[in-house]
Amino acid sequence: MLALVDLLARDGALGGQAGLDRSWKIEPIRVRRIIQLFMNGGVSQMDTFDYKPELEKRHDQPFDPGERVEAATSAPGKLMKSPFEFRRFGESGRWVSSVFPELAKRVDDLAFLMSVASKTNVHGPASYLMNTGFLLPGFPCFGAWVSHALGSERDNLPSFVVLPDPRGLPYNARGNFTAGFLPPDREGTVLDMSAPSPIPDLFADAEKSGTNHESIDPTSLMLLERQNRRHAATRSSDARLDARIATYELAARLQLSAPEALALDKESDAVRRLYGIDRPETADFGRRCLLARRLVERGVRFVQVWSGAGGPKDNWDNHSDIHTELPKIARSVDAPIAGLLHDLKSRGLLDDTLVVFSTEFGRMPFTQGATGRDHNGGTSIAWLAGAGIRAGVAHGASDDWSWRSREGRVDCHDLHATILHLMGIDHKRLTVRHNGIDRRLTDVHGRIIPEILDRDPGVTPRRAS
Repeated sequence: MLALVDLLARDGALGGQAGLDRSWKIEPIRVRRIIQLFMNGGVSQMDTFDYKPELEKRHDQPFDPGERVEAATSAPGKLMKSPFEFRRFGESGRWVSSVFPELAKRVDDLAFLMSVASKTNVHGPASYLMNTGFLLPGFPCFGAWVSHALGSERDNLPSFVVLPDPRGLPYNARGNFTAGFLPPDREGTVLDMSAPSPIPDLFADAEKSGTNHESIDPTSLMLLERQNRRHAATRSSDARLDARIATYELAARLQLSAPEALALDKESDAVRRLYGIDRPETADFGRRCLLARRLVERGVRFVQVWSGAGGPKDNWDNHSDIHTELPKIARSVDAPIAGLLHDLKSRGLLDDTLVVFSTEFGRMPFTQGATGRDHNGGTSIAWLAGAGIRAGVAHGASDDWSWRSREGRVDCHDLHATILHLMGIDHKRLTVRHNGIDRRLTDVHGRIIPEILDRDPGVTPRRAS
């Protein structure tokens, strides 16, 4: 009976004052879990999804929009057409360049945001903005907010998992995964899939410790738990202590659950080929996409998969030569993402799972140096697929050069508000008091984007702005 009461309280099924405060909840709930694919460095929109015939017409001409033009790290060069062929795909007729041949086949499953703007064109602040809703460090990231609001569907795995690029952490490093002023145990659990053991020290070294998992006395564990709780009760204001205890308890449960969840070799050869694990150029990102599917399948609430390390190379920050830099990194994610979408759909997981493709900002329509592109906060592209999403649509548009948003402009707060809405959360009411301010993920901003939602009775479509 005690277990039943606890389970019902977590689902808010007891009514009255039982369980968590659900005042931020709304209906209906469509999304139960999220896989976010973050392309670190700034994906070039006019070379991937934002086809611009005007750039072809005016290639190699000066860029003169009638006002002063500034670039983040260079002097503005001449207009440069995309070196990649664009074609229309699917019943939706979406334009996609040749750098995404596999993803192009899935466009009818996607809803595109064609004019995502940022307040900055600097990597660090832009990455903080897209992940936390603020330009400065110290604020909880999106995954931490979701974890804090909803927790995990299971007790034996973290609610928020991060799978970084093995070549290095992104700009801001772990600041993108932080819990900020939320309880410390809400930050992302980082798994290094390139390491022999993705979770360090998951099991004790029997040779050094003289123990193994089977030899641990349950009575000793119960005694240790009582001592921890008694110690914590005398320091009720120390959230770090509570988080440390919760983390150790989760670590103990992970000893049983993590090996099975991480066992990608249990998947069939066909599934592994679907994710591109059999090919060197796609094996790494494919493994992490497959693990993301296995984790959400087992109750993890939010999984963030990163492509690209911080720094001048091995990412989407194509300053030097768009011709050679973009195809290489696009090839590494193309088949794995298409495989992930196909796999989720075939298993019925897209019915309550949301996939989000995002980046911190876009690129400029003119050259940097000979054939590179500089940072551009004026417009970029994101897309969503899965639960509650109106597949095959596109909202908004950039100007003729893909320099700035022209219509249907959205920003990170709108994206966050929309995703929270799909999870049954009112973004204006999910707040935490910090330093005398009721903080929220969307700050004082955020509008739900009904144009990409699938028959949502709770939101009235608005005119493009």
